Amino acid sequence: MHKKKLFTELSSLLTEQVNPATAKIDTVSSLEIARLMNHEDKKVATAVEDELPQIAAAIDLVAAAFKRGGRLIYIGAGTSGRLGILDASECPPTFGVSRSQVQGIIAGGKKAVFRSVEGAEDDVEAGVAALKKISFSKRDVLCGISASKRTPFVLGAIDFARRLGAKTVFLTSNPDVGVKASVVIRTLVGPEVIMGSTRMKAGTSHKLVLNMISTGAMILCGKTYGNLMVDVQPTNQKLIERTKRIFMLATGASYADAEIILREADGKLKVALVIYLAGCSRSEAVRRLKSAQGFVGKAIK
Repeated sequence: MHKKKLFTELSSLLTEQVNPATAKIDTVSSLEIARLMNHEDKKVATAVEDELPQIAAAIDLVAAAFKRGGRLIYIGAGTSGRLGILDASECPPTFGVSRSQVQGIIAGGKKAVFRSVEGAEDDVEAGVAALKKISFSKRDVLCGISASKRTPFVLGAIDFARRLGAKTVFLTSNPDVGVKASVVIRTLVGPEVIMGSTRMKAGTSHKLVLNMISTGAMILCGKTYGNLMVDVQPTNQKLIERTKRIFMLATGASYADAEIILREADGKLKVALVIYLAGCSRSEAVRRLKSAQGFVGKAIK
């Protein structure tokens, strides 16, 4: 893109405007800096609230993909890419899914997670290549994250996914988005505390949205019983004890009973819950859960 055209384009972005409320932030005390930042951060939740219908639509798309064996793939550059990777990395231990079910892709590759890779976000073909590398297909959902709405790496990937026939979600913090996606989410948090530093309000809003999308989809796929996570993987001592505590909270059973039933269920919390609450054998609990598509409440009934 011609330099002057890019300059004009950036100058018009909401995320690139100067925030008058923090124009003198370099002259105030540390407490006032914290107050100014906190005041601006209060706008984030409202901006996310305004997009709840679109977020719900994204949750439905992802849940439907999971049920047909598809994946959720996040893609972004810089902070956006790191947020996607963070959300993806937390899904396996929390919901017991494979590492491949939710993945994050960042412009510049793994090294860009820890340090900036200059120019990576401007490579349109690199985004496409990254999707091809993981055999992205129309069964999957691609969530492109770009605070500025213009990141070439992300836009190229979104276009490729659409041409494959896959569902797409586009998350940004700017209005007037020209990107064609199945769902567009715009968290309009306004100018940043420090001009253009979208790791701040925009990044915070995107973290909230990604939490909602992945968690909401997991709930719709039976990964919770009430608000308890029942597909947690007891891979370390803390998680083993958390599994026992969740069992006790859901059943009212004692610690000793939790140990006994979880041992009978080979450590599988869902199976243990159905054994205890439905008063059935391990094999019957497994059968019930399969019939109920993994929903503990339905399996008990």
